[in-house]
Amino acid sequence: MSQYYNPNRTRNLYDPNSSELFRLSRGKIDNFINCPRCFYLDRRLGVAQPPGYPFSLNSAVDKLLKKEFDIHRAKGTRHPLMEKYGIDAVPLAHEKIDEWRDSLRGGITVRVDGSNVVITGGVDDMWISPSGEYIVVDYKATSKEQEVTLDAEWQDGYKRQMEIYQWLFRKNGFKVSDTGYFVYCNGDADKAAFDAKLEFDIKLIPYTGNTDWVEGTILKAIECLKSDKLPESGEDCDFCKYRKSANEIEK
Repeated sequence: MSQYYNPNRTRNLYDPNSSELFRLSRGKIDNFINCPRCFYLDRRLGVAQPPGYPFSLNSAVDKLLKKEFDIHRAKGTRHPLMEKYGIDAVPLAHEKIDEWRDSLRGGITVRVDGSNVVITGGVDDMWISPSGEYIVVDYKATSKEQEVTLDAEWQDGYKRQMEIYQWLFRKNGFKVSDTGYFVYCNGDADKAAFDAKLEFDIKLIPYTGNTDWVEGTILKAIECLKSDKLPESGEDCDFCKYRKSANEIEK
């Protein structure tokens, strides 16, 4: 992992004096919410948090789910999961669906008025109702004994993620449902043997989003980047705690 980490990045930095468009992803906005200081160090000064290990199994689940829903997208039919939960919608067939799902090179984008900042986000999927409402869908994968829910405090980030996607699509002029869905896959480890396969219980969890906070938070994040002053740390940022403790000992 270390070969991919550059603690002194010189590219993709926000320059308040530049007119060049600057892409700010949905994930970086969440970083700002969690810790303005880490966000500033990363986007303005080029010192990012060390990366976590890639969730290869989660990525594999995402890829397979997309393939599965794409079959029904091409046919204009409901996926069995949608039928099971009584969702009156089909996977959205749109010429930009692959672009919207590409968070690195594309995504759904909005330029913030009065700035050079472009907000970006890569969705897992979009469904569409008979009335033409777009429905944001996010895939999640885990393996736990308890039934999966959205009740944990750390899952607030999942909810913000969906709300930013809803905001992005609305800003692009689409009619978007307040209710999105998490396709939550829970790996079943309670088997007698592995037998070279992992089975999942799949649950569809609805979530009613509220995007009222999104635009104001984005504007605060931009103002943070424009400042020449290093902001305060987040209330419970482990990275800042580590840096502070290590600095005190090294002194």
